[in-house]
Amino acid sequence: MINFQTSPDRYHHWKLQIDGPVATLSMDVQEDETLAEGYKLKLNSYDLGVDIELADAVQRVRFEHPAVTAVVITSLKPRIFCAGANIYMLGTSSHAFKVNFCKFTNETRCAIEDDSRHSGRRYLAALNGTASGGGYELAIACDEIYLVEDGSSAVSLPEVPLLGVLPGTGGLTRLVDKRKIRRDRADVFSTLAEGLKGKRAKEWGLIDDSFPTSKFQESIKNRVAEIVGAEQSDVTGIKLNQLEFEAGDSSREYKYVKLKLNREQRYANLIIQGPQTKQPSTLAEIQELGDAYWPLQAYRELDDALLYLRVNEPLIGLICLRTEGDAERLLAIDQTLAANRDHWLIREILLHMARVLRRLDLTAKSFFAIVEPESCFAGNLLELLLASDRSYMLNAPESGETSITVSDLNAGALPMSNGLTRLESRFLAEPDKLEKIFGEKKTFDTEEANRVGLVTFAPDDLDWEDEIRVAIEERTSLSPDALTGMEASLRFAGPETMDTKIFGRLTAWQNWIFQRPNAVGEKGALTNYGKPTQAQFDYKRT
Repeated sequence: MINFQTSPDRYHHWKLQIDGPVATLSMDVQEDETLAEGYKLKLNSYDLGVDIELADAVQRVRFEHPAVTAVVITSLKPRIFCAGANIYMLGTSSHAFKVNFCKFTNETRCAIEDDSRHSGRRYLAALNGTASGGGYELAIACDEIYLVEDGSSAVSLPEVPLLGVLPGTGGLTRLVDKRKIRRDRADVFSTLAEGLKGKRAKEWGLIDDSFPTSKFQESIKNRVAEIVGAEQSDVTGIKLNQLEFEAGDSSREYKYVKLKLNREQRYANLIIQGPQTKQPSTLAEIQELGDAYWPLQAYRELDDALLYLRVNEPLIGLICLRTEGDAERLLAIDQTLAANRDHWLIREILLHMARVLRRLDLTAKSFFAIVEPESCFAGNLLELLLASDRSYMLNAPESGETSITVSDLNAGALPMSNGLTRLESRFLAEPDKLEKIFGEKKTFDTEEANRVGLVTFAPDDLDWEDEIRVAIEERTSLSPDALTGMEASLRFAGPETMDTKIFGRLTAWQNWIFQRPNAVGEKGALTNYGKPTQAQFDYKRT
């Protein structure tokens, strides 16, 4: 059982230091503090536990330390920044774990870039030693990269030549899309196991600059001072407390999120409850309520539930999304968020909600939305329906009103990885429908929702139970491998972005490569890493 919750006082591998507008995240991986047995985290190599702490630290900087404008990521180990993902951990992990590990590390790097893009914090990678593989991929997720020039330190992506796999955390895509490195140079760099040192690395655009050891710390300090400037904010953050939940044999219940597992049938019901009481409408009241404010707490709970399902429940292939609550109360929250989105806390809450919804988009499970009279698919919770692979809405007016409602948040505050809203992605062929959906009438009953195309099916009450049952049985009987590929191909229509390339192309290719004999077979490169035997490849191109 892997727990994704942690806090700075429980970190084993990172030290978070706040000095006014500057946060320093120092990597100091304890080699014996592993999530599983059979490997040691030498040379600041990392496993999922190390990255869970990094993800938590980035999240806490955003909410607990909003006055921070510069984040320095560095290492406390001499002459080594980070050796990347631990190879022995990867070599002994299941295929599913490897893929989910790579997906989580990618999402963490995307969270860094999301913070920089939308909240204005500048991330600096201060490489006091060699950064290889995932270590360089962490650096390249930052805005600026500085390497010590000590005669031996280098940056490298050695996965292809040494392991027979791809850099697993977006390195190839960020080389050419983010740092805009020439394809030929990127080709050389990605097949050069030893990497490149200061002068050549800077010339090729792999780093922003390099400094000799004697001037390295001073140079980083001066660059941070340039970023921070003279003006400093006195804004006060909020504390992110540990989420509380009750876990049973087949359930996991938070305050607003309920997870009910049907392991024998390989599906789960995931129920998100709207606010149970009236929520504050002023910024002062929201700040005082802190992490107990419904949009923040409910989406933190949903995020934790999704991560739990990904890693700890591999046989659960289908998630039935259900909602409960008062739509008017939920829409009032959306109105408050939309009206105050320029305030730092509201901005961070909205960005967090968007990241959680993208986590759902990227989760290799099927999602069905189930809409009934007691449902509350309104505003931000309507995004759950729009994110689902299909939706079922009861058509039985005599059983009580069944409706869904759009709000201003559905118009752009919660984008997908492709940069579009879920409604834009849904109606690529019929963009004129968006005007109707966001017109004067924003609440749709079952027949109207079905007619405009907001739901997939609208069975009446005579067929309802049977149709849902049959849909669940059919979905869970299909090949999970084929479903994962199908869903990932269908969910991101429209334009391609760096994020969709990373999660679409990389995840698909790495998923395939992680199962190939050239990587993980008896004579594969990943299997034989660190052993006296050398990899033997099947040289037929596929």
